Amino acid sequence: MNHLILLFSLFLAPAFADKESQKTNQNFSSKNASHKRLKRDWIWNQMHIKEEIDTPLPHHVGKITSSVRNNNAKYIIEGEYANTIFKVEETSGDVYAFERLDREKKAEYELTALIIDRRNNQSLEPPSKFIIKVYDINDNVPVFVQKVFNGSVPEMSPVGTSVTKVTAVDADDPTVTGHATVTYQVIKGDEYFTVDDSG
Repeated sequence: MNHLILLFSLFLAPAFADKESQKTNQNFSSKNASHKRLKRDWIWNQMHIKEEIDTPLPHHVGKITSSVRNNNAKYIIEGEYANTIFKVEETSGDVYAFERLDREKKAEYELTALIIDRRNNQSLEPPSKFIIKVYDINDNVPVFVQKVFNGSVPEMSPVGTSVTKVTAVDADDPTVTGHATVTYQVIKGDEYFTVDDSG
């Protein structure tokens, strides 16, 4: 029995020693953690806005946010149309559009987010690029690619003979279902001619 107790004691001793070592390491690492610079990250909503919004300007686009905690922090945006079409509220990071946007003129804008200390203009975080995408609405009608399409067909040709091909295009986003779909219809002479969806 004494041998068993002695063996049991030998097994427990390293375990206790290991636990004490872990506690010491934890205390040491928690003391040192305050001296290490924590990794910070930019965080924001996906930036997007519908084109041709019919409400009073400005229109809210999204929010740039950094995990930096500094009472003197100030948000800035730079790049294409920054501080003209797009402006950022310097304390909250909210981004606004000050013009109605047209996706057919420009589908996306690339900007850069910065956060600085307003006392000395020093960067508190490396700059980060982001894109504002303009979402399509179905606001364009199809347009024929030319004013007149000439066609001809020999007399006595069988029914279904091709006469000509017409083409129209729609400037809306073809990746949005139905926005750029073009269908054709003969509105005069339909007793003699038909047109299919390919023109």
